[in-house]
Amino acid sequence: MPLLSCLLRFTSLSFRSLDKLISVRTKTHYTHCRSVTCMDSGDGTSSACTLVLCGKSSAEKEIALSLKKNSAVKLPDDTPVSILLESEIAKLDKEPFNVELFFNCLSTRIFGRFLIWSPRLTSTHDVVSLNFCELPIGAACVADVQYKGRGRSKNVWESPLGCLMFSFTVQMEDGRVVPLLQYVVSLAVTEAIKDVCHTKGLPFLDIKIKWPNDLYLNGLKVGGILCTSTYKSKKFNVSAGIGLNINNEKPTTCLNAILRELSTADFQFSREDIIAAFFNKFENLYDLFINQGFQTLEELYYRTWLHSEQRVIIQEKNGDQVVENVVTIQGLTSSGYLLAVGDDNQMCELHPDGNSFDFFKGLVRRKLE
Repeated sequence: MPLLSCLLRFTSLSFRSLDKLISVRTKTHYTHCRSVTCMDSGDGTSSACTLVLCGKSSAEKEIALSLKKNSAVKLPDDTPVSILLESEIAKLDKEPFNVELFFNCLSTRIFGRFLIWSPRLTSTHDVVSLNFCELPIGAACVADVQYKGRGRSKNVWESPLGCLMFSFTVQMEDGRVVPLLQYVVSLAVTEAIKDVCHTKGLPFLDIKIKWPNDLYLNGLKVGGILCTSTYKSKKFNVSAGIGLNINNEKPTTCLNAILRELSTADFQFSREDIIAAFFNKFENLYDLFINQGFQTLEELYYRTWLHSEQRVIIQEKNGDQVVENVVTIQGLTSSGYLLAVGDDNQMCELHPDGNSFDFFKGLVRRKLE
C-alpha cells in the first residue's frame, strides 16, 4: 500500500492471545463524503441540522460570523443546515454543550479554538471532512447525538446520549508519517483522562490502547479513533474522529461508571472536561511528533498499549499447505504496522492483506532485512 497516495487506508484490528481463538476484523476506511440525510420530519423530507459556530477569541468568532453570512458550512447530499452563532444558543430548546466551560479549560494555540456544536447530527466526521477547506486548521465538531456514525461493513448506528463524539482537522506535509497520527490521537485521549483525574484528585483510570485505534478500560471497549485523509496541493488534509463513552454504560461501560466504583467523590467526567484536556494534550504531543518524530512518543505509547510481547499465530501458504507460524509483537515499524519477531529470530512486519475478515488469513508477514 503506497503511503504517498491520495487515499490513505487506516485499518482496525482486534487481537486475542494464543490461549484463545484469535478473531480479527479488518476494515479499510477511504476518505470520501457519504450521502446522508438529516432528521426525518415524517413527510419524507428532511428538517435542517442545527450547527452552532463558536470561537475562543475574536479571531475565531469573526470566522464563525463570516461562515454564517456566506452559508459556507455544508453537509453531504445538500442536507439542509441551520447555522447559529454561540450567542444564539438560547434559541435552542435543549441543554447545550457548555461552550464557555470548554473554552475556559482550553489553552491551545491552534486545536479546538474554533468549535462547531450540534445537538443532533448525522456525523461529525462528515462536517469536518466536507468543509475542510472552509474551516481553520484545528477546527472541531462535537455532537450530542450522532445518528449516522461510521461503523464496520457500512453499518449505520446511533450513539446514545452520554458519548463524547467529536472530529477535528489536521494538515500534514509528510505522507510517510500520516498513518502514525492515529496513534498520537489515541495516546492523547489516554493522557488527557489521566490529566483530568490528577487535576480533580480522582483515582487513576488506566485506559489502554488496543492497536491500532480502540480504547479499553478494565477489558471493555470504551472508545475508538477514526482517521481519514485526502491529498491536495501537496498537503494531506486529515480528519480525526474520536468516540468515547463518558456517561453511557451500554453497550459496554463508561468512564463515570468505573469512577463510581473507585471513588465516593461527588464528581463526574463531563464532555467539556475531556475534550478540552484532549486538545491541550494533543497539541503538545503533536508538536513533539512533527518536530522530533514518533520515536519521542514510543516509550509512552508502548506503556499504554496492550500488545508488548504478545504472541500471535499467523497462517501462511507454503505450496498447497497452510503453515502456522508464531510471532511475538515487539512494537511498531516506521510505517505504522506491527513489528514482530519469529521463533527463528527473523524480524517481520505484520499488516492485513485487506481482503479477509479472518485473522489467520488476513494478516500478512513481510520479512525485514
